[in-house]
Amino acid sequence: MMIDEKYKIKVYLQPAFLICVLVLAFTGTTMSVAISRLGVFLKKDPMPLKKSLDLLDERNISPYIIKPDNKLKIQNEEIVKALGTQDYIQWIIEDENSPNNSSVYKCLLFITYYDCPDKVPHVPEECWTGGGFRKLGSESINLNVNNNTTGFKMEIPAKFLIFGPQKLGFLQSSIRIPNIYFFIVNGEYVGSREAARIALNKNIYGQYSYFSKLELVFNQMPDTPSKEEAIAASEKILSVILPILEKEHLPDI
Repeated sequence: MMIDEKYKIKVYLQPAFLICVLVLAFTGTTMSVAISRLGVFLKKDPMPLKKSLDLLDERNISPYIIKPDNKLKIQNEEIVKALGTQDYIQWIIEDENSPNNSSVYKCLLFITYYDCPDKVPHVPEECWTGGGFRKLGSESINLNVNNNTTGFKMEIPAKFLIFGPQKLGFLQSSIRIPNIYFFIVNGEYVGSREAARIALNKNIYGQYSYFSKLELVFNQMPDTPSKEEAIAASEKILSVILPILEKEHLPDI
């Protein structure tokens, strides 16, 4: 049944309807002012890096080296868009203190930064499976990172994953890719996307918010490191990278 347009307009002009609209508008404004006066920030302002990740000083990360060709940039714009940020580095690092044939001689270091996060983008579980791999293992771990020179000492919760090809041919059956990742959220280290979301949501009194994801992938050598080897190599790398990242790049909140 069609309702007369004049009748609908009359309904909207009824005093009861107008009073409801005014009350809702007043309530919304009052709530916003009250929340603001309480020092609660529902919408965060962008928090830029102190210094771009691209400027991370590789001269200070001995015994690791990064050859010019091993500073990788994502060429596919759709992938960058899905990544959700332009602030990232993707480097293949080499450990000069490790034998050239060691399974952890090379490692892919992937760091992303989000200056005004409203959500946590997809994680390696989604990236790798979307790229044609399957998850063969997943567990929560703790990384014990210690740098005696800088005094940096931290137990970091993280995820340890193993990926392999989706379709196993004769030459692919033994391929295993260890992957370790975690987040830094407003200075707090957390080991999963869910924990990162909780850390972001509890920062109600902060005007700014950020998070960074660090990922270490051991897929650059013919041999696959064991879980223990991958964890030990990650702790060694992070003992060098994290003090620099915290001091020179990540914001102070």
